[in-house]
Amino acid sequence: MQALHNLNTVAALNTLVSLFFAFVFGSVIGLERQIRQRTAGLRTNTLVAVGAAVFVDLALRLNGTEGATRVIAYVVSGVGFLGAGSIMKEGANVTGLNTAATLWGSAAVGACCGSSMIVEGGMATVFVLASNTLLRPVVNTINRRPVDEEAGEAMYYVYAICNSGVQAAVREKMLSLLEAANYPARSVEKHPFGPQDTEIEIVLHATSVDAAELDQVVQQIGQLPGVMQAFWNPSTSE
Repeated sequence: MQALHNLNTVAALNTLVSLFFAFVFGSVIGLERQIRQRTAGLRTNTLVAVGAAVFVDLALRLNGTEGATRVIAYVVSGVGFLGAGSIMKEGANVTGLNTAATLWGSAAVGACCGSSMIVEGGMATVFVLASNTLLRPVVNTINRRPVDEEAGEAMYYVYAICNSGVQAAVREKMLSLLEAANYPARSVEKHPFGPQDTEIEIVLHATSVDAAELDQVVQQIGQLPGVMQAFWNPSTSE
């Protein structure tokens, strides 16, 4: 009988409108993600938007504006955990941050629709899409430019390819030489390089380097016993 008591045609129609637009806007955001083959695509972004709209609309009907405000805060933190699941770290490279941010945007769109702010939800959708589409050429242009080692902020990697039998000694000597040059290591990894050799990868804490100075250190590394090749690379992928 409580269900019959809560039956309100006007309120139900308002909920339907809110969920419909949350579905449409979430689908638009998700479609762009699906076309680009991202981890969170059409269904995920749509479900996030609709779910956020349902919770906010429910809170609005049960406890007014105050209840809706609290639920929106919970939506923000809850989607943060969902987005964290899409972030992957492989060595020094981090991927999925844009996907997590897009899910956050979808939740914001859903919260707008659940609060019966359809126009605002549409505006948020436009800006989320613009961030993922219009800014992409700008990012690609910047990433194609050569890294300025003196002024730019980047990740710097030092590599040495050596015989597997001496990799431990080479690694320690590399760390020592870099430390002496004031380039301490953030992380050290080793990878098989053929049947008998090992590639040692050291990520530096520095976000800018003196190219000539680092060249000298790498030259010293290349002269270590058992080292066949040594080099360093900048990267802006993180």
